[in-house]
Amino acid sequence: MIFDGLPARTTLTKGHGTENDFVIVPDPDGALSAQLTPTRVAELCDRRAGIGADGVLHVVRTANMAGYEEQAAEAEFFMDYRNADGSVAEMCGNGVRVFALFLTARGFVKGGAIGEPVQFSVGTRGGIKRVTLKATGEQTADVTVDMGVPVFPTERGSVTVDVKGTPEPAVDVDMGNPHAVVFVDSTADAGTLYDMPTVLPAGVYAEGVNVEFAADLAPRHLAMRVYERGVGETRSCGTGACAVMIAAARRDAADTGTEYTVDVLGGRLRFVERADGHLEMTGPAALVCTVLPPLDIIPAATPENR
Repeated sequence: MIFDGLPARTTLTKGHGTENDFVIVPDPDGALSAQLTPTRVAELCDRRAGIGADGVLHVVRTANMAGYEEQAAEAEFFMDYRNADGSVAEMCGNGVRVFALFLTARGFVKGGAIGEPVQFSVGTRGGIKRVTLKATGEQTADVTVDMGVPVFPTERGSVTVDVKGTPEPAVDVDMGNPHAVVFVDSTADAGTLYDMPTVLPAGVYAEGVNVEFAADLAPRHLAMRVYERGVGETRSCGTGACAVMIAAARRDAADTGTEYTVDVLGGRLRFVERADGHLEMTGPAALVCTVLPPLDIIPAATPENR
């Protein structure tokens, strides 16, 4: 059973950011880390036999996150992110927006009135992320995330992605996790994306890579589809959209401060590269429902039982 071994007070939440969806597991003390095995995560994310999601957001106090305790001085909570196949990932741009909304909506971090901006930091394996959250409802928000400074690695040399049988040059972008961005005439050129696109040279990304197919819709406005490592094609990928934006901005020789829009299958994201090189992403987040493990009526988490 997917819930076996979870403590009786554990309630799970389903949320999404531009339809990139997640199971949220609150565990401030880090007591469930051993239970969140790759098999358990994959079971939770299974869309037929489990809750169904693109990944798991494990909510842990940063001081209790082994190896990342130093981030606790700036970020009280850490987003321990797992892909749908159970593998650990460095970052998730849509996930961090949903994570931030969960913290405020459930009272882990003090929120504000609807429309009132609240700022705080979230710890991740990709570094500390500063968020600005404006609630648009009790379970929804617009969230801006400082995604850090994009990196264009050079050590891998020329990378190509197969597009309709032809290797096309890709832009290698690191957003705390690896991306290969290929520009196409239409996102339909990506094909079915049932399988991982062919990336060459073989094995060039030792830890795997997220592949984005980006097409221009208008000046500074692109559409994209993405194959996420460990997941498959998803409705959205926040770090992938960041990679598309910055690859397009460099291609266009755009000035810092120029706003770009990236349409994903699940919605729309907005981006600005600041003068200091940091990339800001703005997009929606929503909490969909609370999931109670079977056989027991389990109270939702409150400040008293956290």
